[in-house]
Amino acid sequence: QVQLVESGGGLVQAGGSLRLSCAASGRTFNNYAMAWFRQAPGKEREFVAAVSRGSSTYYTDSVLGRFTISRDNAKNTVYLQMNSLKPEDTSVYYCAAKYYTGTFYFQSVYDYWGQGTQVTVSS
Repeated sequence: QVQLVESGGGLVQAGGSLRLSCAASGRTFNNYAMAWFRQAPGKEREFVAAVSRGSSTYYTDSVLGRFTISRDNAKNTVYLQMNSLKPEDTSVYYCAAKYYTGTFYFQSVYDYWGQGTQVTVSS
């Protein structure tokens, strides 16, 4: 089992920044690829960003150049630095972990999920 706990969400004005953190416990963190997904009210959960075991990164087009995902294996933590935030970024953000290699983009391939943290961007 892997336990994931997100933090860092909140209310921010458009153009502002937030950094989300996801602390992992229970298994060897560096054996897992990590990702962030988000879900806005009335919408399906969508992929935001992922970082592989080897620290390769992947992003959805709408956040490219604004968001940065990173991992610190010594701290068992993955981060999502969000800059130039827009009202359409408002969502609950979820951290996820997957053990096996392969695609990063689909929530079905992830084994473990956090409880989510709310990000609200005001216009």
